[in-house]
Amino acid sequence: MAYNDLREWIKQLEKAGELKRITIEVSPDLEMAEIADRTAKLGRGTAKAGGPALLFENVEGYPGARVLMNQFGSERRMRLALETDSLDAIADRIRTLIKPQMPTNFMDKLKLLPTLAEVGSFFPKVVSAKDAPCKQVIHRGDDVNLLELPILKTWPQDGGPFITLPCVITRDPKSGKRNVGMYRMQVYDGKTTGMHWQRQKVAAEHMRERLREASPDSAARVDLMAITAGGTAAASSLDTLTTTTVTRIREDRMEVAVAIGTDPATTFSAIVPAPPDVEEYLIAGFLRQKPLELVKAETVDLEVPANAEYILEGYVELGELRTEGPFGDHTGFYTMQDEYPVFHITCITHRKDPIYAATIVGKPPMEDAWMGKAVERIFLPLMQLTLPEIVDVNLPAEGVFHNLMIVSIKKSYAGHARKIMNGIWAMGQAMFTKCIIVVDEDCDVQDLAEVTLRTTNNIDPERDIQFTLGPVDSLDHASRLPNFGSKMGIDATRKWAAEGFNRPWPPMLTMDAEVKTKVDAIWKKLGIE
Repeated sequence: MAYNDLREWIKQLEKAGELKRITIEVSPDLEMAEIADRTAKLGRGTAKAGGPALLFENVEGYPGARVLMNQFGSERRMRLALETDSLDAIADRIRTLIKPQMPTNFMDKLKLLPTLAEVGSFFPKVVSAKDAPCKQVIHRGDDVNLLELPILKTWPQDGGPFITLPCVITRDPKSGKRNVGMYRMQVYDGKTTGMHWQRQKVAAEHMRERLREASPDSAARVDLMAITAGGTAAASSLDTLTTTTVTRIREDRMEVAVAIGTDPATTFSAIVPAPPDVEEYLIAGFLRQKPLELVKAETVDLEVPANAEYILEGYVELGELRTEGPFGDHTGFYTMQDEYPVFHITCITHRKDPIYAATIVGKPPMEDAWMGKAVERIFLPLMQLTLPEIVDVNLPAEGVFHNLMIVSIKKSYAGHARKIMNGIWAMGQAMFTKCIIVVDEDCDVQDLAEVTLRTTNNIDPERDIQFTLGPVDSLDHASRLPNFGSKMGIDATRKWAAEGFNRPWPPMLTMDAEVKTKVDAIWKKLGIE
């Protein structure tokens, strides 16, 4: 059965021996982050990598508050969170849905009915406010005070406390489709935060649509991308407008809600690379195999997870920007100050005795590395739907998701590896991948030693490395310009005559199978181990 909320998830963590309760008083100002960072790096390279989940029960300055960290910080906990024995098993479920066996007769059609019924059960359902635990306590107007939450500052040079594990909910102004994304939120005061949605994120596109509606006459003169996504270009874009236009834009708003402390599948769904027309609420239902319960928010026209610990409601004013950062990020470096939209909070609802959920990002491996690995395994079928020749992919933790992707392929023609590189760079959020290494299908991409051996032996650098220009992640501090820079692809496959390679390609060393079997039989008797 799916976890209904964060509390059921915590009970399961404790039952599985995966939770450590911290009763010593600890400050949310850097101290919790240091403890979580050290814990995440315990057992590195072993089966026990990632340490336990942490429940802080004695938070300095916040009597009675509890903070959960490192809840996803190991492979085992990711499997527990998604209630599966194998992340690849979820991928197999996706394959069944996207490539069902086509019915050839009436009986085959009948066999499809259970699958169709299962899909129908994933859709979220709206419950009444009286049945929604997230509305047990409601704060409006002057009672709204974000500073009462035990929000963490995680690195010394951070611009302040940041909400680091929020499910940010917006609605597409044209289609009405809801989106749930995860964007860090710097706390400015009790009623406002930054909203760090980068220009390529879905919420930024929702805001661009709202801006077009608010000021269609000025669209040709406004850098809509910059204004809605922040950045240094945004201020100069606003400077090109007349005072009347700026005032009109800022009088319009986009409603936003933020859920903190949801069940694990819902939190995880906020980071997945969902297909454009699929709501994250539906993905959460698919992962839970049970519909997510939603409830209407109090002050905005959005539906929010009914069992969340906290709900923040409010709006972003179109065109309003404020300096955000620095922030110690998952790259292992600080992202520096920049201009981003401002979230104004109109209402905070929460459960009685709420539990605050947080994470820390930084030099890998950390909690987010395991979340990224789960995304890699679960959504491989969607990548293969577009590029079926892909056998496997690996996003190493040290590549911080967008800096390195290793891909194995069934090579069928000259230039095939380069086709794969360009296909990946044209695929959703994968467009940010800075380096792609393509190897043959018999190379285990999860074995970095094997990948290194293949790559360094199989390439002639001048011939097999290609460069291209395009969009890069906003967190890339090395690119020539913000959000724009170069990317590299390495063709580490065996080279063919059709690719201009006319020398013999040597076979790799492999021991005779009969010999290996014989040695296997006597290995223990040798006493070498």
